[in-house]
Amino acid sequence: MAEQATGTVQGTGPGGTLAHAATEAHHHGKPMSWVAVAVIVVGFIIGGVAMVPRPTWWAFWLGAGIAIVGCIMTLFAKTFDDWY
Repeated sequence: MAEQATGTVQGTGPGGTLAHAATEAHHHGKPMSWVAVAVIVVGFIIGGVAMVPRPTWWAFWLGAGIAIVGCIMTLFAKTFDDWY
């Protein structure tokens, strides 16, 4: 016969919650990080629209440049420092 659950969980903290989950905070990001990601998205949209129905290279490179500026903004905003 299969082993039955006993109803207890190993490693629980006070109140029966998992100890790691109780100490973990939810980070919704810094406003500067959201602005940087929005700039990247705008760059990709401009670059994507520039390729339809035929390539408009100046608009494509404009979108690529905007996306690169957004990536640089993520470095200054330290967007990925607490990302794990």
